[in-house]
Amino acid sequence: MNNTDLLDEFCDCLWLEDGLSRNTLESYRRDLCKFIFWMEKQHHCSLLEATHADVQGFLAYLVVKQKAKATSTSRAISSLKRLFRYLLRQSKIDTDPTLQIATPRLPRNLPKTLTEQDVDMLLQAPDTDIPLGMRDRTMLEVLYASGLRVSELINLSITQISLDMGVVRVMGKGNKERLVPLGEEALDWVRRYLVDARPVLLGDKLNAAMFVTQRGTAMTRQMFWYLIKRHAKHGGLHKPLSPHTLRHAFATHLLNHGADLRVVQLLLGHADISTTQIYTHVARERLKQLHAQHHPRG
Repeated sequence: MNNTDLLDEFCDCLWLEDGLSRNTLESYRRDLCKFIFWMEKQHHCSLLEATHADVQGFLAYLVVKQKAKATSTSRAISSLKRLFRYLLRQSKIDTDPTLQIATPRLPRNLPKTLTEQDVDMLLQAPDTDIPLGMRDRTMLEVLYASGLRVSELINLSITQISLDMGVVRVMGKGNKERLVPLGEEALDWVRRYLVDARPVLLGDKLNAAMFVTQRGTAMTRQMFWYLIKRHAKHGGLHKPLSPHTLRHAFATHLLNHGADLRVVQLLLGHADISTTQIYTHVARERLKQLHAQHHPRG
């Protein structure tokens, strides 16, 4: 079995066992393809013949030659460990070459977020007098009201939002389903969009996607990211933005207003509360700023 076949078999197993998303599987594949290319170029040998020294040599190549960041190197180590554990379990190799290689502990960067005023500026930027602007405003409102991942937002079907119950049913990472409340403001925009904008954008086309383009096709992640940047610029918001910015704002603002951390974890769809705890640091930073600004001895 050649390297490509081994990689395909491994990715199929990840998909079947863990239900990983396409984006996650592609990340694994990219990292492992780099290792395969390096192995074939250096030694002309199979993954099954990789040694501890080979793995160390590849990691040195990433750091020294590729100038890879610590996060990229750490992710590559995790991908290799997962692959060789699988090969060992399948009895394709006798020893795991990654056994003595430790994954470095990375400092946790605080997520960049927006103030409530920043969010208002962004939400009000689209021109809601036109169908495209109403669609964009609705997408931003839903994103901020629910804390969805961008991939979850653009993959929403029209049947996943219940206007009567006021919730959105989300299929998150690992095909885990969760129900997230939307709030009256976002629900109002969804109703308006469904009546006044979506039919115009669709025309005579049929599409189950909740948010559609002017051509009647489903919105893509890249297109929505472009729209966020365009509306931020138009709204006079000059802070750094990422596809997760409104998700970060959702979590931080909930905690700032007294929400329980466990509730925020459930709403975000985090499997581990340690992932959610990073937002408590962001909230504390905001509280410190408010204290310094308003306390007479701040």
